[in-house]
Amino acid sequence: MAANARRYRLAVFTKNRKNPAYVGARLGADRVAARHGCVVTHYVPDKPDDVDEQHALLEAAYAERPDALLIAPAHATALNGTLRRMQADGIPLLCFVSRPEEISSTCFVGSDDRALARGIADYLFDRLDGGGDVVTLEGHPIAITTAPRAAGFRDAARARKSIRIVDSRPGYFLRDGGHAGMTELLAAQPRIDGVLAANDFMALGALDAMRETGRKIQIVGVNATPEGVQAIKAGDMLASASFDAMKMACLGVEAAVRVLSGERVPAEILLPVEVVDRTNCAAWDLPYEQRPLPEWSAYVRG
Repeated sequence: MAANARRYRLAVFTKNRKNPAYVGARLGADRVAARHGCVVTHYVPDKPDDVDEQHALLEAAYAERPDALLIAPAHATALNGTLRRMQADGIPLLCFVSRPEEISSTCFVGSDDRALARGIADYLFDRLDGGGDVVTLEGHPIAITTAPRAAGFRDAARARKSIRIVDSRPGYFLRDGGHAGMTELLAAQPRIDGVLAANDFMALGALDAMRETGRKIQIVGVNATPEGVQAIKAGDMLASASFDAMKMACLGVEAAVRVLSGERVPAEILLPVEVVDRTNCAAWDLPYEQRPLPEWSAYVRG
């Protein structure tokens, strides 16, 4: 698609400044916007995943009347009133990573959270020598992706008689949350054979806790972040499911530009997820600034 003559103004909302996946999302959005000559304004809560702050930022963005809104919402319904008003004023709503309930967006770019969680759990279980006791580190209790990933972990465990999920803690999708949650789990459970972390950032915090206690436990994560890939290369982490927030934001910006240019875009773009481990992590071993941008035609037909 050729660069547009008009400099569209895009409001891009992510949930926090700490999670490397959202750092990648913002960089990806900027890189695709630059390709099209668009202007991006990022709105990020100072307090990670704070719904009230994201809502206030949304109202501030609405006052600026952007040409389109791209958002990873911090809550399933709390933002809907403002989102509906923006839609009524003709501002296209595009969502990435997660989407609100009870409201339709022009386009959603994401992946199947439940399926990817089951896939990465199966990968771990296959390497537990026939069975074991497993713990989970789950995301923020109100985050839209938390429940389906927890369900996917449990789907995989229920399918195997030799696997037990014996305990769980919220890690809030943050490194310090993963550290705190894993510290509690290590104190509560004398036997842990594997750890299912719902993102890489929590997995890294869990690894910090393991080092402090001298326990080494097999662990998997989600996102295939640059830091997660380094942990895989070092042998500290087994694998990560490639839930790719950068790619989702890239395609979200591309969809926004196409909508604003009068094109039709799919209501939903679900990206495939692969398990990234030591056998294939070289393709992912790049900082977000150097990771290849996705081509629209690779994910959208016609």
